[in-house]
Amino acid sequence: MSSKLYQKYLSLKNEDSTSYYLFQSGIFYIFIADDAVKIAPILDLKLTNLNTDIMKCGFPVSSTEKYFRKFKELNLNVKVIALNDMSHTSSAKEHINIIKSNKIIDEFLKINIDNLSISQAFDLLYNLQEKLKNAED
Repeated sequence: MSSKLYQKYLSLKNEDSTSYYLFQSGIFYIFIADDAVKIAPILDLKLTNLNTDIMKCGFPVSSTEKYFRKFKELNLNVKVIALNDMSHTSSAKEHINIIKSNKIIDEFLKINIDNLSISQAFDLLYNLQEKLKNAED
């Protein structure tokens, strides 16, 4: 996997060397190679070996919002690549918006709408709209 991953990293860096590339792998996000070496001290992440030649650093998916907020605060140009679809990249902002939207949708799907009054349904839709607007910030 790391050979394919590293080749993808090199290809992306060749297209845009100014971005940091964050790979989503299962329940972790990882930076590799030069990106890992450069970003680890900035974000206080521990560098480890991906293999004998390549360094990595990262964080668990559960810490996504914390780190993505840091990317924004530090004006870091981070692009996210899902390992299950390495043909697609998204900016950190787009990625966090998707995560926030999915959380809101999950909350909405848990609501039993059969017992809502018209007023409660209106309030629910209004609040849903507000949450989705705020998810894009």
